[in-house]
Amino acid sequence: MTGYFPAEFSVEITEDPAGCTVRIAGELDYDTSDELVETVVRHLRGRGHTGEVRLDFGGLTWIDSSGLSALLMIHRTTTALGAALRLDNRPGFLDHRLRLTDILDHLTGPVSAEGLPGSEGDGDHTRAGVP
Repeated sequence: MTGYFPAEFSVEITEDPAGCTVRIAGELDYDTSDELVETVVRHLRGRGHTGEVRLDFGGLTWIDSSGLSALLMIHRTTTALGAALRLDNRPGFLDHRLRLTDILDHLTGPVSAEGLPGSEGDGDHTRAGVP
């Protein structure tokens, strides 16, 4: 019987004049999603980031629901800081899951809800209260 050896996972953050790029490689799942969120949030809060935050998925080999949840948590942080979130080099399986769960537009939409119908001063940027 052989033991379970998790796939290599890595997160690398580089800065540039427009913001930062987060390169994600390996499996983003239950075992690795906390590491991604903690690394990215710590970096963004430490820098007070307001530029673009680019998540580069060129090395991603798998994502599960915990990984999708991690992306939503990162989005929450970028939104609070006024930074734009970009999802670069998405493999087909990631695009499929983002569309299946209907969160692609949420993650890549505008930073501010100003100007959207139904967002006039009511604080309901989700538009959940709209009939």
